[in-house]
Amino acid sequence: MRAIVLDTVRAVPEVREVPSPSAPPGGVVVRVLATGMCRSDWHAWAGHDPDIVFPHVPGHELAGVVVEVGARVRRWRVGDRVTAPFVCGCGRCAWCLAGDAQVCPDQQQPGFTHWGSFAEEVVLHAADTNLVGLPEAVDFATAAALGCRFATAYRALVARARLQAGEWVTVVGAGGVGLSAVMIGHAVGARVVAVDRNPEALALATRLGAEHTVLADGSDVPAAVLALTDGGSHVAVDAVGGEQTCADAIHSLRRRGRHVQVGLLPPVDGHPRVPMDRVIGWEIDVLGSHGMAAVDYPAMLDLIGQGALQPQRLVERSIDLDEAARLLPVLDETTLAGITVVVPG
Repeated sequence: MRAIVLDTVRAVPEVREVPSPSAPPGGVVVRVLATGMCRSDWHAWAGHDPDIVFPHVPGHELAGVVVEVGARVRRWRVGDRVTAPFVCGCGRCAWCLAGDAQVCPDQQQPGFTHWGSFAEEVVLHAADTNLVGLPEAVDFATAAALGCRFATAYRALVARARLQAGEWVTVVGAGGVGLSAVMIGHAVGARVVAVDRNPEALALATRLGAEHTVLADGSDVPAAVLALTDGGSHVAVDAVGGEQTCADAIHSLRRRGRHVQVGLLPPVDGHPRVPMDRVIGWEIDVLGSHGMAAVDYPAMLDLIGQGALQPQRLVERSIDLDEAARLLPVLDETTLAGITVVVPG
C-alpha cells in the first residue's frame, strides 16, 4: 500500500510503498477512504511525542471500510462503514468498562503509538470497543473530521464544560477544533466569541454562528473579550495549544469561569506557564479534554442526522497523499480555514 512515511523527527515526508497490515487479535484493518490532517499530526512530525518509533506513518482521524477482521472481533464484518476516535482504549480496564476509553492507561492512538491513517490501510485495535458504525447519511470526508476535532470539541463543551444556553463561550483558535466548537456552542444556544489571527478563519466562524470575533493581531485579546461579554465569558476553550493562547483563554473568563484545554501544549522550559494566579484568585475551573470515547458517539451522530450539527460545513478541501506530504511540515504556519481531508486512494 502507499503511505506517507517519516524516517525521523522533522524528516521530509515521503510517499512510498510499504507492506499492507494484518488484523491483530481483537482488531481490524480499515481501508482509509478519508483522513483528516490536523495540528496534532504536525506535533508528531516535529518530535513533540517522544514515544513515536521511526520510521513512522502519521494520521489519526479516519473513516473507511473494514477489509479484514481479526480473531475475537464480534461486532464488525468486512464491508462495514466505520470511523473511530483518535484515542482507542484497550477494552479491558476499569476506565474502558466504565465508558471512558479516552483516558485508558493502555490506550492506542493511530498515528502515534502505531502506524496511522496517512495510508491506504490502517490497523485499529480493540475494535469492539473503539469502532463506530457510520450511518449512510454521513459521508467519509465528514466522518474523518469527527474522530479528533469535532468529537473533541463536542465532548469539551457538552460533557466537560457543561456549556448552557445563554452562556458566553470564547473559542481561542479557529482551526478544525475551534470551528467545531463554534458550531457546537451555537447549536446549544450559547453566545460565541471566536479568536484567531486569520481573518478568513474568523469570517468562517461568523458563518458558523460566532456572535463576535476578535483578531489576534498582537492587541489585548482578553480585554476585547471582557468588553464584548460584559465582564468575561463563562467558558473558554484553548483550541490551539500554546502558552499565549492558553493565557488569553483563561484571562478572557469571568470569575468562577470554566477553562477547557484542548490544544496540545508542547513543553516550554519543562512545562508551559499557565496563569495560576488568575486560576486561584478567580476560582477558575481548569479542565482537560482528550477526545471522546466511541460509546459517546451516538448522541453526536443523532444531532448530525437531525441537521442540528453540520460538520460537513467545516470540510474546506480534499487533497491526495502527495500534497499532504508537502503540507505536513508547514502545517503550523499555514492560514488555511476549515478542515483539510486527505483521500489516500
